[in-house]
Amino acid sequence: MERTKYRIPLSALMFILSLVMLVPFGLMVLTSLKTMGEIQASQFIFIPEHISLTNYVQAMQRGDWSRYFFNSFFVTAITVIVSLLINSIAGYSFARLHFKGRDLLFLISLIGLMIPPQVTMIPVFLILKHVPLAGGNDWLGEGGLGWINSYMGLIAPYVAGSFGVFLFRQFYLNFPKDLDDAAKMDGLTAVKTYWHIYVPLSKPIFATLVALKATQSWNEYTWPLIVTNSETMRTVQLALTLFRDETQVQWNFLMAATTLIVLPLMIVFLFAQKHFIEGIVTSGIKG
Repeated sequence: MERTKYRIPLSALMFILSLVMLVPFGLMVLTSLKTMGEIQASQFIFIPEHISLTNYVQAMQRGDWSRYFFNSFFVTAITVIVSLLINSIAGYSFARLHFKGRDLLFLISLIGLMIPPQVTMIPVFLILKHVPLAGGNDWLGEGGLGWINSYMGLIAPYVAGSFGVFLFRQFYLNFPKDLDDAAKMDGLTAVKTYWHIYVPLSKPIFATLVALKATQSWNEYTWPLIVTNSETMRTVQLALTLFRDETQVQWNFLMAATTLIVLPLMIVFLFAQKHFIEGIVTSGIKG
């Protein structure tokens, strides 16, 4: 009875909040269908007079968008795959294995959550620039560019993260100890226990990290701007600057390109939504 009492007002509140969050997306789509004359009109025009996809066609003709999308898809895919592997193994180790210094190492990893990424950008840039035997560098990391202006430079800083390790650790702490005992009785090593027992049961947390890492990597603007210096290495976020110059912003083309860029993330979230919510809930049950 108590739950029914609050269901209607809570549902109404959620509906209003959903509309508020959808308004910017709706305006973006509508703007992508307008002409520059309609956008710059003194009186706001909500719905364009003539709906046309011309803006989308012309926007994609500015620059090599097939290359930009490939770069973003490739960087995002590799980042997500390697992140799942590294974070799940680290989370499993902190949650289920017992070794000296485990809690201290986990505490050190959590410190990364407290450091703003802007603080580490210059140190990470210098590390990537001086990677030995990469990008023309000698074995001391001198003489070349290292991983600057390369896929490795775009991927490496994001393949591991404190938040992903934390999520997996919290998720694996919820598993009963009987699983490990049964695995030992069957003669499974820690590696086989992780691979054959824990990984198949980890769909919710895997889906959660896929959504989070894909969103982070796909939407990243500042780091690609710093670490790349050629058009062939541009990601889709950097390519949006094609529609802006010193005097004006071509809002119709910019909104059309932005709409296309948002679609892959929407598809990822729609497919991962069920497991995403489940993973967030279950990873926070036990500390």
